Amino acid sequence: MKGSNQTFLSQFLLLGLPIQPEYEHLFYALFLAMYLTTILGNLTIIILIQLDSHLHTPMYSFLSNLSFSDLCFSSVTMPKLLKNMQSQVPSIPYAGCLAQMYFFLFFADLESFLLVAMAYDRYVAICFPLHYTRIMNPKVCVCLVMLSWVLTMFHALLHTLLMAILSFCGDNVIPHFFCDMSALLKLACSDTSINELVIFVMGSIILVILFLLIIVSYARIVSSILKGPSARSIRKAFSTCGSHLSVVSLFYGTVIGLYLCPSANNSTVKETVMAMMYTVVTPMLNPFIYSLRNRELKRAFGRVLSKKKIAF
Repeated sequence: MKGSNQTFLSQFLLLGLPIQPEYEHLFYALFLAMYLTTILGNLTIIILIQLDSHLHTPMYSFLSNLSFSDLCFSSVTMPKLLKNMQSQVPSIPYAGCLAQMYFFLFFADLESFLLVAMAYDRYVAICFPLHYTRIMNPKVCVCLVMLSWVLTMFHALLHTLLMAILSFCGDNVIPHFFCDMSALLKLACSDTSINELVIFVMGSIILVILFLLIIVSYARIVSSILKGPSARSIRKAFSTCGSHLSVVSLFYGTVIGLYLCPSANNSTVKETVMAMMYTVVTPMLNPFIYSLRNRELKRAFGRVLSKKKIAF
């Protein structure tokens, strides 16, 4: 196999999670329940926003896209993980591995861009309330969503194409539960310097700059809130932004903890556990965060149920 410019590996083996054999069935049931909860929760938000006309606003348009992104993000890894937990040979084809890596990057980046768009929406709503409908008109919202989809598509495609030209001529065991980009680079037997450079540059742009944009947006929001004339307006503003801030903290907290706070001990185990946090736990919790902290969603849910009862 060595000395060839072409890959001879037809498949990779995914080691999965560091779980003791006697606990595999318990964790399988837990992960299945978490995945089903993720699907049900995010689908509920999407359907609710579509059915209730009161939610046809820019904020909930972004939220609908975020829920769809969470649903797909979890579906990129969880079905394969559940299947491999029941399989004696937890393998994934070479093409399937690249496809999984592409969609993983795509929906992770899409979530980041949508969180920025939602932060900008809250900034305009609180700092420029009288001009909100003019600034955040339907055309601007569609452009922001389309821009998010296009940019993430090209970014994920860039990394996937760079990975596809690498040679894999030796070990095919991936110490992870999905085809993680960094794990694949460690298995490559050709020069990965370009891949690493692109990862560093693009990662800095997407992770750091987008996170800073969110921080700046909320710094301006807090500054505007503190100048408010009444305690009621302050409570209303924090109530409006509370759910979004919780989601941002949960998503970026785990990503920054994984990539910007490396650990010398148990790095593989840490990477696996942290990856579970933002690929499984975060998409599952997002619908609950928005539902519990958002009065409009609660009211919309009540209105939809009332309509269904009347129709029945």
